[in-house]
Amino acid sequence: MQISDKYSPQETENKWYSYWLENNYFHSEPNEKPPYTIVIPPPNVTGILHMGHMLNNTIQDVLVRRARMQGFNACWVPGTDHASIATEAKVVAKLKSEGINKSDITREEFLKHAWDWTDKYGGTILEQLKKLGCSCDWERTRFTMEPKLSQQVIKSFVDLYNKGLIYRGYRMVNWDPEAKTNISDEEVIFKEQNGKLYYLKYKIEGTEDFLSVATTRPETIFGDTAVCINPNDERYTHLKGKNVVVPIANRVIPIIEDDYVDIEFGTGALKITPAHDTNDYEIGQRHGLAMIDSLDDDANLNSHGLHYAGKNRFEVRKAIAKELEEKGLLLKAEDYVNKVGTSERTGAVIEPKVSVQWFLKMSEIAKPALDVVMNDEVKFHPEKFKNTYKHWMENIRDWNISRQLWWGQQIPAYFYGEGENDFVVAETIEEALELAKQKSQISDLKISDLTQDEDALDTWFSSWLWPISVFDGMLDTENKEIDYYYPTSDLVTGPDIIFFWVARMIMAGLEYRNEVPFKNVYFTGIVRDKQRRKMSKSLGNSPDPIELIEKYGADGVRVGILLSSAAGNDLLFDEELMLQGRNFATKIWNAYKLTQGWSQDETITANDSDRQAIEWFGNQMDKTIAEIADQFEKFRISDALHLVYKLVWDDFCAWYLEAVKPAFGQPISKEVYDQTIAYFEELMKLLHPFMPFLSEELWQNIAERSPENALVITQQRKSQTFSEELIKNFEASKEMVSGVRNYRQSKGISPREAVEIFTNAESFSNENLVKKLANISDINFARKTDKPSFTFLVGGTEISIPLSENLDLAEEKIKTEEELKYLKGFLISVEKKLSNEKFVANAKPEIVDAERKKQKDAQDKIALLEEKLKTL
Repeated sequence: MQISDKYSPQETENKWYSYWLENNYFHSEPNEKPPYTIVIPPPNVTGILHMGHMLNNTIQDVLVRRARMQGFNACWVPGTDHASIATEAKVVAKLKSEGINKSDITREEFLKHAWDWTDKYGGTILEQLKKLGCSCDWERTRFTMEPKLSQQVIKSFVDLYNKGLIYRGYRMVNWDPEAKTNISDEEVIFKEQNGKLYYLKYKIEGTEDFLSVATTRPETIFGDTAVCINPNDERYTHLKGKNVVVPIANRVIPIIEDDYVDIEFGTGALKITPAHDTNDYEIGQRHGLAMIDSLDDDANLNSHGLHYAGKNRFEVRKAIAKELEEKGLLLKAEDYVNKVGTSERTGAVIEPKVSVQWFLKMSEIAKPALDVVMNDEVKFHPEKFKNTYKHWMENIRDWNISRQLWWGQQIPAYFYGEGENDFVVAETIEEALELAKQKSQISDLKISDLTQDEDALDTWFSSWLWPISVFDGMLDTENKEIDYYYPTSDLVTGPDIIFFWVARMIMAGLEYRNEVPFKNVYFTGIVRDKQRRKMSKSLGNSPDPIELIEKYGADGVRVGILLSSAAGNDLLFDEELMLQGRNFATKIWNAYKLTQGWSQDETITANDSDRQAIEWFGNQMDKTIAEIADQFEKFRISDALHLVYKLVWDDFCAWYLEAVKPAFGQPISKEVYDQTIAYFEELMKLLHPFMPFLSEELWQNIAERSPENALVITQQRKSQTFSEELIKNFEASKEMVSGVRNYRQSKGISPREAVEIFTNAESFSNENLVKKLANISDINFARKTDKPSFTFLVGGTEISIPLSENLDLAEEKIKTEEELKYLKGFLISVEKKLSNEKFVANAKPEIVDAERKKQKDAQDKIALLEEKLKTL
């Protein structure tokens, strides 16, 4: 079948993706084959494809496509996450643009708007993944807020509550005043900010003296309930048991003592605001201090803030500093760099806040989840992340699972009275009513008497069930799908969600299936720009992946991003890599096009050089297949691609095709042509996981294929035995050919001009092939030439080419003397290193051996050049 001069990615990608979908190649059902299962890290339903998604999903697709071609029943489950905070923020913003405030509508009305928004925009990122070539089982697409998944989340909550692992209590939380919800510790990003350290005067009650207290947040003085000193601080011994007056607020508060206070920081006296600082809260608990919450949910001062009520905290900070100064209550203010907690989702500065929240006890379920990683039941790739995981798991805190949002699974707690404990937890309101009747002893309670908790569950509380819930494993613990597909095989994710998601999925898997949820976790690096900045929309340094695909083709982009993405290491994005990927696609296209230009002759038999090339490439391919399998086993996907790249570009295109290529205008033996195409087909199988579109296009062009023989489901060749000796001999042959080509290039001699060579060897492996590729007229074995010559070494074999009569021998002599001078200097530096006893004794043996090899090579080359000078 005739192919076009140029490869057209867009045309090819649309054609074959449609073909794959029409023939349902990506869909999986339990069968007799061994399963290979991946669940996608569900992208936010609000999201669009970015570079991190592109890297992550390309790797997943490579693994899935390869597994499919290795005889596994491959199942890649796609889906999206409802992303409570991000989605609610978008819906709130949309409503505001329409003149509607969230506070003015009911929860039911808001959720209708949220579902409308999700239905309209929620599938964008999944459609974009198709452009990348992702072979997900689209029939299995799940959404964390769909009814069956929500049912499983609620079931999990009730179960854990009944086991005594979930509790409700007052705690200090991280309040995001923009999203108007608390967030977990892991969602707080600390950033350095320039600010001021204010030294305030707290007047000692009944005197004109004052105690100086340093703070970065003077606006919180309205919540002060004590000033604390270190009991060992001799400067303040005289103040023990006394009181001070809070500036502006004019409230009297006690001076207390606690070892927590750092004598060296500030003035050694600390204002204690239990409602607005985590550490102050702990001190307040120890000393039984009152809590005064002086900020509202918007981080504005409330009535406790007196004349600042209703004003924003940062606005008050400036104003109160001015008032303190005017009243003589500000001693001084210094520039100060402070680490401030900000919300990962909104960027707002976090406000510590005490509120009633729901928590999951982590200590009991964390220990088994730590053990399975430390004993490699779940393997991390790269292994270095085990230490990160271990540190977090050993210092884990209870998980705050409630959020003050409407978009999300509503907490299944139902209140029936005014008391703090007048509630029950149940999967449905009907079950809750029966439980409430039993607990309250009120037999005539009605559903209308019950009020469900307003809070929603943390998004991660749904996605920690993902490997189970996508197969409805919480609804029917023995359904055939969960039994077949669980545990999943591999997880591909970023190290930034190792705690949010990876650790918690392991906990959930052990809790509900008594099995780990996956066998391997492959951590991708973070995609950064050339300045090592993380790519983000806010910085404007992230290219649009769809535009890259349109420019370089999906295969080019996939290859480009994988070539430099070693596991766990950050990827420095360079668009040149995409160009390299596109050029690789062009190289493969042109290689196939070259073979299609050869005429075949059934009467010609393969000659010696053809057979030598065929035998070598077959062995080289088997060796490479074994190496590729080893790299996949180690999750070194980039290294596996490099091996395929070399096999195609260097071994097949640069050497094999050159070796079997017929002379200009001459036909090729049909036997050699058929073997060449057979090799090309095997290369397409190896390429397919990395470059699915191009490989399918060429595979279908080579021969007419039925849908049962499409490349996407064709089995890859398994590695067979190969001869290291044969490959080693061919490498030597390549060096000989390269040496002769280098002679021609350095002396300006045409490749068409045949040369004669002399050698100390008795014979060559691949003699005929060397003669063809290097255009050698005669090989004089075991003979030396007495003419001036160009000489080089291949191992212990000496190759000499008599210099062309057209060469300037005087100039050649000068060049040879310069090379000899350089080599002698190099040899001195190597021998100096080897004569250093400390170096030889302390360096690694392989380093010393390498230096000795350099010494031997330099000595051999010097001997050759000195011999050459004699002839010149």
